[in-house]
Amino acid sequence: MASNKRARIGYIDWLRGLACAVMFQTHCYDSWLSASARHTSFFKWSQLGGTLPAPLFLFLAGLSLAFTTDRMRQRGMAAGAIARSTIRRGGEIFVLALLFRVQEYSLALGHAPWTDLLRVDILNVIAVTLILMSIVCWCAAQGGAAGARLRTWNMLAAIGAALTIALVTPLLWTTARLNWLPWYLESYINGVHIYGVPQPWLFPIFPWAAFGFAGLAAGFLLSGARERDHEVTTVAWLGAAGVAIFGLAWWFDSLPVHLYSVYDFWHTSPNFFLMRAAVLLVIVLLGYMWCRWGAGEWGFSPLVTMGQTSLLVYWVHIEFVYGDFSILPKHAVGIGKASVGLLIIFVSMTLLAMARIRWKGHGAELWAWFRRPASGST
Repeated sequence: MASNKRARIGYIDWLRGLACAVMFQTHCYDSWLSASARHTSFFKWSQLGGTLPAPLFLFLAGLSLAFTTDRMRQRGMAAGAIARSTIRRGGEIFVLALLFRVQEYSLALGHAPWTDLLRVDILNVIAVTLILMSIVCWCAAQGGAAGARLRTWNMLAAIGAALTIALVTPLLWTTARLNWLPWYLESYINGVHIYGVPQPWLFPIFPWAAFGFAGLAAGFLLSGARERDHEVTTVAWLGAAGVAIFGLAWWFDSLPVHLYSVYDFWHTSPNFFLMRAAVLLVIVLLGYMWCRWGAGEWGFSPLVTMGQTSLLVYWVHIEFVYGDFSILPKHAVGIGKASVGLLIIFVSMTLLAMARIRWKGHGAELWAWFRRPASGST
């Protein structure tokens, strides 16, 4: 990559695009494969890959927020103004999340229960996490620190928040559930929805917001490194730290003593959170290397393009994979046909992203172009 600015934009967008691509394959095979195809090692590995996109999206949201906050501080913006700006962005995404649920409910044509309107999905938790991270950054700025010192305080606060969320999650899912709250509020804590017990297929704050705070900590570290022109070294150290954290979490999990009366490794374990966060750090290293020294940005990059419009392609692809507009019959095809469908989705979403980038900021021109034939015929 030719410049530091492009390096940052390139590898973050490329990683978002990677998350989109992995999400596509997970959703496509889950929606379209027949019962016999679902009992294969191929399908199991496909769904294992599906554990990556959600934490990666949240991690990158934190990473981007750190860069954005630092950039606004360098422009001389006050802490309150920065917080209002980033909280407003979280609020916008939250409104979009609610609109997405309304769209899904409307397109179901009466087949979905009204409670689906209040389901806590990935967009909801990204929005809430952005708001929480913005508040933490604002609180860290109240001590009067500035520059590198403030960046350090932000990083430490983000690490503390991530670990606190991870450590409290097992309790909030089991022995300390806030079941005195209405279900639609408790769902944001532990994902109970209408079922009275936490549902692992939802995305509550605990544990998912911890990935956003982990990305926020890494983002402030990388932002400081960019300022000192030490970005390459810092990314390498982050990757090495990821390997070390993974090994440490694995060792913790092998110990015979457990802190919690109910231990659920795959859903609430702090050790599993550390392992996944460690994998994300290694992925950031690999993505950075690929974009800086590999072919990540040689010419046109579909992943970078989709990464720049990840919210849009997430929103649209759902309808053509899981919705009534699915391009293939659900739970009825083999691996080969589903793979062709996956390729169609990937190409279509790339073209959609290209169109969005091409016409962004030109809405008035596009509207005038659509109106021109009608005007000419009168």
